[in-house]
Amino acid sequence: MLRPKFLISALVLAAVAAAGLYVSARSTEPPSQARAGQPFKVARREFVRSTRLSGTVEAVESTTVNVPRIAGQNSNSLVIMRMVRPGTAVRPGDLLVEFDRQEQVRNAFDRRAELGDLEQQINKRRAQEAAATATDDSALKQAESALERARLELVKNEMLPKIQGEKNQLAFEQADATLKQLRATYELKRRAAAADIKILVIRRDRAETAMTHAEANAEKMLINSPIAGVAVLKTIWKGGNMAEVQEGDEVRSGFPVVDVVNPASMRVRARVNQADMIDLRAGQPVDVGLDAYPDLHFSGTITQISPLGVPSSLSNKVRTFIVLVAVNGSHPKLMPDLTASLDVQIERLPNALVVPRDSIGSDGEQTFVNVERGGRFDRQNVTVGAVNTHEAVVTGGLAEGVVVARNVGGPTK
Repeated sequence: MLRPKFLISALVLAAVAAAGLYVSARSTEPPSQARAGQPFKVARREFVRSTRLSGTVEAVESTTVNVPRIAGQNSNSLVIMRMVRPGTAVRPGDLLVEFDRQEQVRNAFDRRAELGDLEQQINKRRAQEAAATATDDSALKQAESALERARLELVKNEMLPKIQGEKNQLAFEQADATLKQLRATYELKRRAAAADIKILVIRRDRAETAMTHAEANAEKMLINSPIAGVAVLKTIWKGGNMAEVQEGDEVRSGFPVVDVVNPASMRVRARVNQADMIDLRAGQPVDVGLDAYPDLHFSGTITQISPLGVPSSLSNKVRTFIVLVAVNGSHPKLMPDLTASLDVQIERLPNALVVPRDSIGSDGEQTFVNVERGGRFDRQNVTVGAVNTHEAVVTGGLAEGVVVARNVGGPTK
């Protein structure tokens, strides 16, 4: 009964010894063979080297509607009465937003009525002045005639009694004084009348200016779209959260409420670190992806690179540059303020010998790959050209069609 137990123990010991011998044999293999794995067949194909940037989508053609600043307005806020729905396609002249303008319309009517009343007062005062001028002119003519008659009566004094002569002299002096007084007061009356009319004219001009301002304010509260595009509502801080503006909200003067963007022409604005600016040129093709819609991609082109960098807030030695990328085509989901990823094509090599980047190792002096030969992976020195994030171009030391191992020594620098 004990023999089977001894037999089982002997088998277990034999298995452990065999495993030890196998591990010992594996440990004596060359390092290149021990690290070999995930074989890859080398082939020639097109190689693309690119760099990844990030930016924000914006419209090339757009306009922003701000809350109007009202002339003579004591309050700095207005109430939205009507507003276009977000995402609505608008044409030039379509209503975007209407603010509460009842006060301005009422003020314009009041100023118009006041203007009409002052016009009537001016016309009446001018008519009165014309009548007064005619009366004064007649009085002057009569005074001149009376003075001339009194002068003629003085000629008779030599033939009249002394008392009558003195009466004629007094009548002449009185007629002369009356004429002088009329002539003196004539100009004063004209100046006073002109001053009265001037006051009325000034009041009329002020009322007209106030009416014009009120009408202009009323017109400012009706804002129409200057261009064709899609309406995008702005967000404001209300109730402790950021939310889109809507009808009934009270907004301050100068605050942006609506953007009208032309979806047919969009671009991406990216901020690029100075270390990535070396390989960027205007005209380079770009693959544009939207972070919010991973399956949506567009082709694009770098159109403009800022010549001056902006210093970082953390260090003056680090600068960033603005790069504008024009997006080809349009899509309903391609809207402003979306974040985008940009893969800028820096280099394109046709018919290149491409291997995975992690299949290349380095010992500090020479780069190499592990090539499969007869079921084993042997080290083979190679010359590496252009590399990107995941792939590398082999320019020498390797033939097409051979199989190399991956995960050799990590990506080369």
